[in-house]
Amino acid sequence: MHGSRRLLRRLDAVDACITINRTVADTFRFYRDFTNMPRFLGDVMAVEQIGPETSRWTIQGPLGMHIRWTVRLTEERANELIRYETVAATGLSTCWEVFFRPGPEAGQTEVREVMTTPFGRLGRTGLALIGKPPADEVQSNLQRLKELLEEGKVTYDRHAVAGKFPA
Repeated sequence: MHGSRRLLRRLDAVDACITINRTVADTFRFYRDFTNMPRFLGDVMAVEQIGPETSRWTIQGPLGMHIRWTVRLTEERANELIRYETVAATGLSTCWEVFFRPGPEAGQTEVREVMTTPFGRLGRTGLALIGKPPADEVQSNLQRLKELLEEGKVTYDRHAVAGKFPA
């Protein structure tokens, strides 16, 4: 059953990949500190650490609504993988897997993010209809992570709360 559940997650997932001009250790360390998330995620406004493996995220949703999620770290392998998910009823969690590996050149990191949303394709379609297409958001978030780590600031504002990242 566990193996078939993982296969279903893969079929229902969206993913994106980017190469960042920073070492794997630096990139992993920055990403693993979830309090950094508001600095590059388009709709995450605040993250508060509430336990060793849990944090509370404030998301700005459609029409300016603020939504709070509890997020739990489910797996971590230093400089390789961070897996986390929203705390929700079984089958209703959004799950992220972020993989880190050396890039094609010395000092580079390839970051691959896989996001699984509730209700698979139907859930992704629903999010797209309210202006939050998961595949585009994942890629945009990685682009902002790259900007922040390479340039020290974010200007890329595609799929982000209006005005969050000044040009």
